[in-house]
Amino acid sequence: MPLPVTLPLPQSGGCACEQVRFQINAEPLFVHCCHCTWCPRETGAAFAVNALIEASEVALLRGNVVEVHTPSNSGDGQVIARCADCQVALWSNYATARGVIRFVRLEAGTPTVAEYYRRSEHWPDSSIERYNRAIGRVGT
Repeated sequence: MPLPVTLPLPQSGGCACEQVRFQINAEPLFVHCCHCTWCPRETGAAFAVNALIEASEVALLRGNVVEVHTPSNSGDGQVIARCADCQVALWSNYATARGVIRFVRLEAGTPTVAEYYRRSEHWPDSSIERYNRAIGRVGT
């Protein structure tokens, strides 16, 4: 059973040089810590901690973001939004989420799995509903 993720809202984040600041205005759909073999290639770390949230709930407060198109393990690629100055990754948009769900870099304590998981096995039903609504797949 997934651990509930409750954050005081709004929650803010940004880059290392502090030129970029953003804010999330809703609870994440889900927070996960990915330990797959691909994430270290993209992050330079042993894993990536992401809060999945609708792009409409992420507000850029200041700074310039550049989008870098990178390959992904799925073959569909992803777009990583980085600070234009220090190049720190702020969020990712994976092709399967159609650009409407962002994987925001955020820290939180969560359970882990060996590979990318099935949403149906870990996410609360209400988050799956929000996800499907955001990418236009309600009822499919």
